[in-house]
Amino acid sequence: MRKENSAIVITCIIAAVILIIAILALNRFSSVFPSSGKTVTVEGIATVKALPDVTSVYFTIETKGATSVEAKDANNLIYDALVEGMIQAGFKEGDVKTESFNIYENTYWDDNYRKQITDGYKATRYLKMELLSEESDKLTDIIDAGVDAGAGISYINFELSQASQNEYKAEALKLASQDATIKAEAIASGFDKEAGRLISVQISSFGYYPWNAYTASSGAGMTYEDSMAVKEAATSIQPSDQDITASVTATFKLR
Repeated sequence: MRKENSAIVITCIIAAVILIIAILALNRFSSVFPSSGKTVTVEGIATVKALPDVTSVYFTIETKGATSVEAKDANNLIYDALVEGMIQAGFKEGDVKTESFNIYENTYWDDNYRKQITDGYKATRYLKMELLSEESDKLTDIIDAGVDAGAGISYINFELSQASQNEYKAEALKLASQDATIKAEAIASGFDKEAGRLISVQISSFGYYPWNAYTASSGAGMTYEDSMAVKEAATSIQPSDQDITASVTATFKLR
């Protein structure tokens, strides 16, 4: 008799545990996937005008040598000359920022021998100089310093400083959120309901990309004609307002 009672108790306990688990699972499922007709999901989109406040010049220094040391030393000579030219133009050494520096074997495909050929080493350094909008008159001085030192100019971009990016991002996302709220309220009204509390929100995108003013066909050293072309491109193109978009996806409770 005791064995039967124990079995009944154990069965009841197991059934209770299964019931609790089922209820918890159902609640979780309902929170992730709200019941149809009780929520509305909308996408809010906003576009703001942004004026670039930074001009960035990207340099490339590429040198070769029989050994890795020779390639590095040759690269350092050009780098030191570039920094000296920047200092003479009124900048500080710290204003020239190294993005990356690599030394590797100089390997290429030889069509005559039909195989890869290794010929010494190559050192490549990528540098960046930033000019604030009020310093734009020094752009040609920067270009001259780089060209005179033997560096190549990879490209020139009109960009947003980090402070400006944060400002425009906050504004665009705020407007996108307001747009989502307006859409949710309008849809709810169409069904004789009201948009209630916000259930979830997801940032779908925030679009910002630098605006290119010049891109070189080659990142290596530049000829006089190349330097004239980059100066013409950099000084003739003026930054203008650009569109920055943001979008959010929001789900509201209907009541």
